[in-house]
Amino acid sequence: MIDSYDFGVMVIGGKRYTSDLIVFPEKVLSGWWRREGHELCVEDLKEVFSQTPPPEVLVVGTGYSGLVKVLPEVEKALKERGIKLVAQPTREAYKTFNGLLKAGKRVAGAFHLTC
Repeated sequence: MIDSYDFGVMVIGGKRYTSDLIVFPEKVLSGWWRREGHELCVEDLKEVFSQTPPPEVLVVGTGYSGLVKVLPEVEKALKERGIKLVAQPTREAYKTFNGLLKAGKRVAGAFHLTC
């Protein structure tokens, strides 16, 4: 469960993170980098695609102002794997992630914390 988010800072389980994250219900991968800063490519999600079983939903936090763009190749790759995509500014996306988690969905989150 994500406790809170504000520009550049996400708190999960009481721990403060200041770099981009991939979040699974059981673990947090800090220091997530994308090939292109404000574009989400398929290779940026290798940790998500390697999950067994795969998540039902991927929530992408596109940054405080929503500057990260999800490339069509990502949408296609997710659809091929049966993973629903939700892309929102991070201040909304973390709440969506929490709601899906509470609803018992297998959810993963990829969150850009700035911009």
